[in-house]
Amino acid sequence: MLDKSYPLPKYYQLKELLREKIASGEWRPGDMVPSERELSERYHISRMTARQALSELATEGLLRREQGRGTFVAEPKIEHGLTRLTGFTEDMKARGLEPGARVIRLVLLAPPVLAMRALQIAPDKQIILLERLRLAGGEPIALETSHLYFSGVEGLLDENFENHSLYQILSEKYQISPARAVQKIGADLSTKREQQLLELWEGAPVLRNKRITYDQWGRPFEYTESAYRADRYEFQAELNAL
Repeated sequence: MLDKSYPLPKYYQLKELLREKIASGEWRPGDMVPSERELSERYHISRMTARQALSELATEGLLRREQGRGTFVAEPKIEHGLTRLTGFTEDMKARGLEPGARVIRLVLLAPPVLAMRALQIAPDKQIILLERLRLAGGEPIALETSHLYFSGVEGLLDENFENHSLYQILSEKYQISPARAVQKIGADLSTKREQQLLELWEGAPVLRNKRITYDQWGRPFEYTESAYRADRYEFQAELNAL
């Protein structure tokens, strides 16, 4: 029960009580948590108080709320550092997760405007568009669309990107190594297509990542647009004072 004589607000007491249930393993990832009505009746508080506690835990990433279904304990987020340039496959293996991919599109085409500018190529050139659903432990984590241009890029049409790393193929067969990248990250609402592929609920947030990757000679060879599940993935950077 909550201590009404305690100086901390009741919503905060409830939030910490629920946090402890998650931390102790009493509530496990994927478990449905009691509704606002159930919490208000169990702890003799208003539904508004229960709603505030649940909302703050959802904001912190400990809970996820699905419209029309309820509130669930969230899976622990996968952290991706921003201080080192790595591919998805390498990043997942470093975290003890089995990487996977499902190829949605692999085509040779004229470059879209944003890709043309990022790759610094003329509109009459052709690029490879590689769209993949990226998996971690069999769970969809990101929808990634890579636009690739370099001499002999059409050879990528014959590659198996469901079982092999793009960067490994580029290194071994084309002597292209990613040396640096420039990326922008922002929050957005998922589209219906992303909701279907990433198994998200309507209105679920995603993290959008746009990245230009340069090879060892300083040439841009890849422009990537990705949508990561915000409930399962977060970017982390270490900042140092000068």
